[in-house]
Amino acid sequence: MIKVGVLGATGAVGQRFVQLLAEHPWFELTTLTASDRSAGKVYRDVVNWRLEVPFPEKAGGIRISPTTKESLKDVDLVFSALPAEVAADVETMCAANGVAVCSNASSHRMEADIPLVVPEVNPDHLGLIDVQKDKGRDGFIVTNPNCSTIVLTLSLAPLRSYPFTDLRVATMQAISGAGFQGVAAMAIYDNVIPYIGSEEEKMETESLKILGKFDGSGIVNAPFRVSASCHRVPVIDGHTMAVWLDIKEPVDKVVRAFRDYKPPIHGLPSQPAKSVEYLDQPDRPQPRLDRGKGNGMTVSVGRVREGLRYVTMGHNTIRGAAGASVLNAELIYTRKYL
Repeated sequence: MIKVGVLGATGAVGQRFVQLLAEHPWFELTTLTASDRSAGKVYRDVVNWRLEVPFPEKAGGIRISPTTKESLKDVDLVFSALPAEVAADVETMCAANGVAVCSNASSHRMEADIPLVVPEVNPDHLGLIDVQKDKGRDGFIVTNPNCSTIVLTLSLAPLRSYPFTDLRVATMQAISGAGFQGVAAMAIYDNVIPYIGSEEEKMETESLKILGKFDGSGIVNAPFRVSASCHRVPVIDGHTMAVWLDIKEPVDKVVRAFRDYKPPIHGLPSQPAKSVEYLDQPDRPQPRLDRGKGNGMTVSVGRVREGLRYVTMGHNTIRGAAGASVLNAELIYTRKYL
């Protein structure tokens, strides 16, 4: 068993990590870190468990540690749910001291030698781990994209053989994407907020890196344009997106590509039976009906129309955050980097 820890274990994404790792078949959850005011207390006594699933009692007795070199000396891998402004230095410290980092934070995503990975889309980008090690780093950092970028790029995976140059996306993003304290109730009730700070920029840049090519030493960005418009809507979990592409293929051929899609990886514990599922009902996908598919790891696609246009949706804190990092770690493990 690989010994693992969670950095920032009491927040929204941190709780998802604990949920997904408490009974993991390959990873043993041994270390949880949080703020100094929680250090020394056991997890069940400090966490305000807000997920829809039962509290994982197996993790409840783990004593909270501060996030230091000493507290992480016995783990092989950490999952980072830290805020970006904190994550940059902490994750670098971990990697410098021989710890592998799977990060949900944005701090290192766009650095040239750090892979930004969606396993079903660009598993070969893990070759950047070797680039990091060639530079003398004892551990390494692997990141997963922004939650909306993950849903978008995974929906594009079945279409990569079709050329396009222009991609436009409008998102309708759940409030859980902003964390437990992120959106005031009086701001989101009966409302749509047409702005999410830096979200559009992340989608427009991260997508090009993920869908780019690894040339053995770095990533050559994908040769198309992305234009994003992001909106917060009164949905708890599940980011929905309307996507426009200048693909000229007929609709029935595109639908067949979605239906027949088989990802380049298989057999990972967190990988769903269908990474991308096409729904042929005219009013699907919908967050309330479809976010739980594949234990929250399936991205749903529907409403494919001439143009080319379609709608896609995925669970933002599972597929789009903690689950994505766990799936990355499973792929890293099978590639013998741990």
